[in-house]
Amino acid sequence: MILLGSSSPSTPAIIAPRPRRLRHRTTTPSLPHSRSPHRHLVLASSSPAPTPRPLARAHRPGAVATAAEMVFSVTKKETKPYEGQKPGTSGLRKKVTVFQQPHYLANFVQSTFNALPADQVKGATIVVSGDGRYFSKDAVQIIAKMAAANGVRRVWVGQDSLLSTPAVSAIIRERISADGAKATGAFILTASHNPGGPTEDFGIKYNMGNGGPAPESVTDKIFSNTKTITEYLIAEDLPNVDISVIGVTSFTGPEGPFDVDVFDSATDYIKLMKTIFDFESIKKLLASPKFSFCFDGLHGVAGAYAKRMFVDELGASESSLLNCVPKEDFGGGHPDPNLTYAKELVDRMGLGKTSNVEPPEFGAAADGDADRNMVLGKRFFVTPSDSVAIIAANAVQSIPYFASGLKGVASCRSMPTSAALDVVAKNLNLKFFEVPTGWKFFGNLMDAGMCSVCGEESFGTGSDHIREKDGIWAVLAWLSILAYKNKDNLGGDKLVTVEDIVLQHWATYGRHYYTRYDYENVDAEAAKELMANLVKMQSSLSDVNKSIKEIQPTVADVVSADEFEYKDPVDGSVSKHQGIRYLFGDGSRLVFRLSGTGSVGATIRIYIEQYEKDSSKTGRASSDALSPLVDVALKFSKIKEYTGR
Repeated sequence: MILLGSSSPSTPAIIAPRPRRLRHRTTTPSLPHSRSPHRHLVLASSSPAPTPRPLARAHRPGAVATAAEMVFSVTKKETKPYEGQKPGTSGLRKKVTVFQQPHYLANFVQSTFNALPADQVKGATIVVSGDGRYFSKDAVQIIAKMAAANGVRRVWVGQDSLLSTPAVSAIIRERISADGAKATGAFILTASHNPGGPTEDFGIKYNMGNGGPAPESVTDKIFSNTKTITEYLIAEDLPNVDISVIGVTSFTGPEGPFDVDVFDSATDYIKLMKTIFDFESIKKLLASPKFSFCFDGLHGVAGAYAKRMFVDELGASESSLLNCVPKEDFGGGHPDPNLTYAKELVDRMGLGKTSNVEPPEFGAAADGDADRNMVLGKRFFVTPSDSVAIIAANAVQSIPYFASGLKGVASCRSMPTSAALDVVAKNLNLKFFEVPTGWKFFGNLMDAGMCSVCGEESFGTGSDHIREKDGIWAVLAWLSILAYKNKDNLGGDKLVTVEDIVLQHWATYGRHYYTRYDYENVDAEAAKELMANLVKMQSSLSDVNKSIKEIQPTVADVVSADEFEYKDPVDGSVSKHQGIRYLFGDGSRLVFRLSGTGSVGATIRIYIEQYEKDSSKTGRASSDALSPLVDVALKFSKIKEYTGR
């Protein structure tokens, strides 16, 4: 084997990628594996998969790799199953220390390869990148070596292993290699909005060829494989590739050529956004002296796009960017774009206790992998449920991508999300779908041309341009709406503000007061007992209403209650036990759900929604409007008795 950049043949090398402009290969006929049509397997002991050495200093961009093409062999490693490798709605999430156990990551990756059709592995192109959290760079090297061993033709890696979850979806759907190949799927390395660092969370999920998360039929097969796995394949002698340098590194193995293609994280995504939005109109808005803008990347992967998108392309001031340097530990923060964790943005927008300067007109934040968003106006918070409803209501007029209309539907929403979107769909006489939590359910509807805009209450918003929620897309959508509302007003005395748009929406459609209570890391058995009791009580609505009236006599009656079950109108699959609902006669709701996005214990989420269509009452404080239902939710569910919280 020829190793570039190493003085010792026994030391794993860091291979600087060949630049794209020199994609030619130099063959090495003296090395037997390059000509063998057969697979060479070496049975190894169950020692841990090698952890990649820290990356060497990057070669300067454009440096030419002059060594002959690397040749690798395939090793079969013995292993044993780990318990609990079941992918949730957003993949497998555990503590970094769990993933660092011998074979833990490799078991899951091999189980995924084994669950996929052969033509999506052998000779295929896959993407491997994520939000850049701690352990990502190590994981990229391990997965690349396993991909090579399993016969994958090439791996696409975002520079420095950075690709937002929506960008990965876009890459799968849009990017084409020099020989015309497209990606068949992707390993996305993210735990989304969860904290990162050596003792925090890591995650991995697989997205399919449509760009969306693997369906339950695939994740169930992955989980089944993790329970029986005895071996995995890895190219142990494949050198680590320097993923900080853009270019293609070529190797040859028993089944032929294998490439690692490191590419710029932002270019393809920005190109797609330009086909959706009118960048010129947004630039005019941002150039207005009356308009000011602020974006907080929370030190997540959004920072890899923020300067290129908002500053270089749209003309915003660089000072308008907060925390836009991606960090492995998200700067020690919690990369969840909400009023609690995006504290610096909240203060700057005039919503914090320490705010003492004039806030910008518009502010936004994205989470760790940039698929979630939070939108703020000056001293004004836009709830995620209102945000997606307002985008849907204004999409045709404001966003060129939707100029010909919303594909027969206004949008679809996840079941726990407020019904604000339902009202928009009804008023616009458009179809509407209520799906379980999880973006994969939206993907089926989009692939069938049945859904244009969708969203969920956990700060996720998106459209059929990809098959994931998209935080930066949502920010651009809001900027587009503001640009449209102010297109004839940029020289006027006062711009139409975020608050103006929301208040007008409430006046037209009514207001859905909405909140969510999270009980994280509770005892799993206690959580199951609580949910079972809520289901049991649904057998008698008269008893339910009697209990509720004893708690709060002013609330409306419960008119129906169920455990939400979804039958997919596209593939006919049925998803059960998706959440427990209590629906009130005035349009209000209580929803209780166990979440699968945490890394330890159980998370109980309580969703509380009060609908108000009287425009004279839509200006009340949320705490006042929701107080009776909050009281009912906590006492009726016996949350304190079951959890101690």
